[in-house]
Amino acid sequence: MASTILKLLAILSLLNLTFASRATPNSLVEDTQTQLLKYHKGALLHGKISVNLIWYGKFTSSQRAIVADFITSLSPSSPSQSQPSVAAWWKTTEKYYHLASKKQSLSLHLNNQILDDSYSIGKSLTENHLIDLASKGEKSNAINIVLTASDVAVDGFCQNRCGSHGSKSSAVNGKNQKFAYIWVGNSETQCAGYCAWPFHQPIYGPQSPPLISPNNDVGIDGMVINLSALLAGTATNPFGNGFYQGTADAPLEPATACPGVYAKGAYPGYAGDLLVEKTSGASYNAHGANGRKYVLPAIYDPSTSKCSTLV
Repeated sequence: MASTILKLLAILSLLNLTFASRATPNSLVEDTQTQLLKYHKGALLHGKISVNLIWYGKFTSSQRAIVADFITSLSPSSPSQSQPSVAAWWKTTEKYYHLASKKQSLSLHLNNQILDDSYSIGKSLTENHLIDLASKGEKSNAINIVLTASDVAVDGFCQNRCGSHGSKSSAVNGKNQKFAYIWVGNSETQCAGYCAWPFHQPIYGPQSPPLISPNNDVGIDGMVINLSALLAGTATNPFGNGFYQGTADAPLEPATACPGVYAKGAYPGYAGDLLVEKTSGASYNAHGANGRKYVLPAIYDPSTSKCSTLV
């Protein structure tokens, strides 16, 4: 299982690693071995992929709407969005398909939302529990996203990860199929300084005042940051043999390659020169569906060998 260790977004975001920029390639179809993120010749997600949200624990309807609107916003065909947009941010992942010489495209659409607010398997979950929950979604052509509430403990949560992604094989109509899954936890009451920076004072590194979250919910806005990073990793490295650097069980992927960078001018302890909403003072860098605003991480752009930001 390819698991993205989002500790990089917490600790390394404060160290703010930067990668020396190589010469800008003349085209995207260059030797992939010269890229920071190497291509391991595996399949990338492509075609029409359904996104299923599995809500485990107590979430309000408004919290669920923030995440659902974010998923809807990924599609360029979503309701009109002001610029810079979530869809424009997501478009950077398409460059990895070009780099792999894949004449394919990926289209995500929000499908089912499954609610388990009775904590059916308790409040202390293992990796196997997460896979079981993810299996409640579609079994093929799908990304099943498990979101755990703020009072749910998960192995490794707040210690070495804020979320993870992987894949699971299952039999569909007599054929062996794989579906991708993601898990993200709500860190608001457990470790917001670890998994919801820059909306909370950081646990480590340079200290700066926390930013006001765009949807006035530190836990959920932090989840969106981690979820967006994991979605980029899932698209480009769904089965552990796509684009990544390092080891397959702790890979550096398009968003985790740019820790702590959310806008131009970022440095250790400072997320960058984000946009600010005049009335609320909330920070953001992307517009979404239904008038939403979000903060999304930089994505490593293989065409420039630099971290790409919307603002």
